[in-house]
Amino acid sequence: MKLKYLITLLFVVYYTNSHSQTTILDSVSKKGVSFATISFGNGNGLFAAEDGSFYFTKKLYSDIDSLYISALGYKDTKLASSSLKDTLYLTPESNVLDEVIVTAKPTGKFKEVTLKPTDHNDYYKCWLPTIESEIAVFFPNTDAKPKHLTKVLIPIKTEAKDWKKRSKSKQAKRPFSTLFRVQFYDNNNGLPGDVLTYEKAIFIATENTKPVFEFDVSGFDIFIPKEGIYVSVQVLGFTDKNGKLLPNKKYKEIKTRRGIVKVSTTFRPLLPFTDQINQKHTFVKRVFHNNGQWVLFDKQNINNSNLLNAGLNNYGMGLKMAVYKE
Repeated sequence: MKLKYLITLLFVVYYTNSHSQTTILDSVSKKGVSFATISFGNGNGLFAAEDGSFYFTKKLYSDIDSLYISALGYKDTKLASSSLKDTLYLTPESNVLDEVIVTAKPTGKFKEVTLKPTDHNDYYKCWLPTIESEIAVFFPNTDAKPKHLTKVLIPIKTEAKDWKKRSKSKQAKRPFSTLFRVQFYDNNNGLPGDVLTYEKAIFIATENTKPVFEFDVSGFDIFIPKEGIYVSVQVLGFTDKNGKLLPNKKYKEIKTRRGIVKVSTTFRPLLPFTDQINQKHTFVKRVFHNNGQWVLFDKQNINNSNLLNAGLNNYGMGLKMAVYKE
């Protein structure tokens, strides 16, 4: 009994010292703030889970002394990592929430229209998703007819790098479960601008997800503005079997001559880029860098990109929409 008690006590001490969970709550509703951004101020960071919880420990991030917390519709908060507590409250910004435009759903006849995605099976022509990057695709509005988005068609590649060399009859695909967020932006002078909805648009991709994932967004009542719309995809991290974000370390530390360099962990599945689209309509941002500024994905803005060097300028996302007759 004493030995069993000692083992239990040691486990509790280890767990307490190595795991520190904080939950971010709305200061008014006391509900969790889903997928809030926790920036470290050094170009790195992580995201809270759907219930607003996240893990931060000195064991995982020994060199971080300040945290910057932000979320859509809330005032930003800065605090010292040493003062981090079990619960953190964010204050809603009512003026920001009031800017969300609510569009009445039209009635009458409509036609289902599909903007086909572009995908391929070449592992080496794919974007490697990291916790710090978000990719947005611009879709112009070609006429004045109301267009209600029903599905986002998201090309992904789930197979491992050496899958074709394996004996498929003997080896299963390596399992994974990755949480993605989809966001919608209006057109602000040729760049993604204000968000069009604060609702949670998330999906999980696994090794069994189809090459083009059809994400149903019909319930969000997103209509394409007259200046067009940007639809983005962003990885949030690996999840457990219940779909909750895991507290994995999001960066690898690599020793170089100049010291230790943090390299973002890549997450499966990969996102296939293409050279089959004439116009450049793909934009990227590094969430924790340069205040999250969007740039066009081209050689003028991005240095040393293997994708751009190969002429792969676009992510071939597609859409399905209900186009209403005038």
